[in-house]
Amino acid sequence: MVQHVNALWQVLTRSADSAGVRSSLIPLPSPYVVPGGRFREVYYWDSYFTMLGLVQSGRTDLVKNMLDNFAHLIRTLGHIPNGNRTYYLTRSQPPYFAAMVGLYARATDTAQALVYLDALEQEYAFWMDGADTLAKGHAYRRVVRLPDGVVMNRYWDDSAEPRPESYRPDVEIGQTLPERSRAGFYRNARATAESGWDFSSRWMRDPKDLRTLETIDLIPVDLNALLYNAERTIAALAAFRHRRGGDGGADDAVARRFAQHADARRLAILAMYDSVQGFFFDRRWHSGQLVTDRPSLAAAAPLYFGIATDDQGKRVAARLERDFLKPGGFVTTGFASGQQWDAPNGWPPLEWLTIEGVRHYGRADLADQAGSRWLALIGRTYRATGRMMEKYDVVNTNRKAGGGEYPTQDGFGWTNGVALALCAMPTQAICKN
Repeated sequence: MVQHVNALWQVLTRSADSAGVRSSLIPLPSPYVVPGGRFREVYYWDSYFTMLGLVQSGRTDLVKNMLDNFAHLIRTLGHIPNGNRTYYLTRSQPPYFAAMVGLYARATDTAQALVYLDALEQEYAFWMDGADTLAKGHAYRRVVRLPDGVVMNRYWDDSAEPRPESYRPDVEIGQTLPERSRAGFYRNARATAESGWDFSSRWMRDPKDLRTLETIDLIPVDLNALLYNAERTIAALAAFRHRRGGDGGADDAVARRFAQHADARRLAILAMYDSVQGFFFDRRWHSGQLVTDRPSLAAAAPLYFGIATDDQGKRVAARLERDFLKPGGFVTTGFASGQQWDAPNGWPPLEWLTIEGVRHYGRADLADQAGSRWLALIGRTYRATGRMMEKYDVVNTNRKAGGGEYPTQDGFGWTNGVALALCAMPTQAICKN
C-alpha cells in the first residue's frame, strides 16, 4: 500500500496551468496535487493532509509548489477559494494555510517559510473582514463579535443562490421551502460547503432534515482553532524575521499584536468546553448557547493545536475513546443521518486530527490503537480493491462508506497523505507487514 501511495503522487500531480484556457479552471502557476476521482482541481483543506504524505515521501519541492500556488491565489483573489474553479470564488474552506506553512517550516527550516508571511497576513484579513467596526453581539461575513468584545469566526458565503456545482439538489430542496426561506437555506448550504463538512448533523437543528441547516448561526470550535493557529504562526514568523533585523521594529509590533489576538481567542475557545460532558462544542452566537446535543470530532481540534488545558485534553480523549472509537477508527459523529459527514463514516483528516490530538495530551496508547485500526481498515480495502478511498465506514468495516450527494471517490489525496504520516510512526508495525 505504501509503495502504491508513493506511486500515486505522479498520477495525482497536475502541471502548471496555461493561462487563457476557456474553462472554469483558475490557472495556477506551479504544479499541484489533486484529490482524485471526480475532484480534478486543487482543494484547499485537502491539501494540508496531502502534504503530510508528501513530506514523508521527500517531496518538499511539491509542498513548496502548492504553497506558492496558494500564496498566488491570496495575492490575486484576496483569499484561497474552496478549489481553483471560478464557481468557488465566493467561499473558502477551513483555513489550513498557516498549518501548511508550519509543516513546511518543520520539514525544511523557518527561514524558507518566511516568504509566506505576507500571504498569511492577507488571508487572515480576509477571514477577519469587518471585525474592526463590528458592534458587540453582531456578525458580518465571517466574523462575530461576542458580548464581551472578543471576535470569533463562522463560516459564510457571500451568495444566497444554489451552489453551481450542486445546483439541482439545492433547487429541489429549496422548492420544498417557502419562497422567503430559500435564500437562507442556500446561504447555509454554501457556508456548510466552506466548512468542508458538507453535510453533517453537526450543522442541522433536526439531524434528519437538511433544510434545518444553521451553519451561519454557529461559531465552530475547529474553525477558531485553525485561526488561533494562524495567529500564533504569524506572530512566530514575524518575531523570527524581527530577530533577523532590518525591519525597524514593524515585525516586532506584528508579533505582539497577533500574540494578543491568539491569547484572546484561546480563552474564547476554552469557554466552548462543557465541564459536565468533558467535551468541546460549537456555540450559537445569538444566544451564547453551546450545542451540546451534537458532539463531533471537531472537539479534537483544540487538542491538535494545543489549546485545551491538560485536564480538558485528558477528559476529551476519554470521551473520544468511549463514544467515538469504532472497529475501523474514529467515527465523525454519533448520528446516522444519511449525510456523509456523520456515522458510520470516518474521514482521513479527522482521523489524523483526533489521533494526534489525543497523543498531545498523554494518550499515545489511544492514538496508536486508533491509528492501527484505521490503517488495518484502509489496508484491507486496498488489498481487496487496489484503491485508496475518500472515506470509510469505520463501524462496519466490511461495508463501503456512503451517504451524501455523490458516490464515494477513490484516489485519494488526503487518504494517501494520512496513511503515509501514520505509517511513519514507529509504533505502526502494520505498515511493514
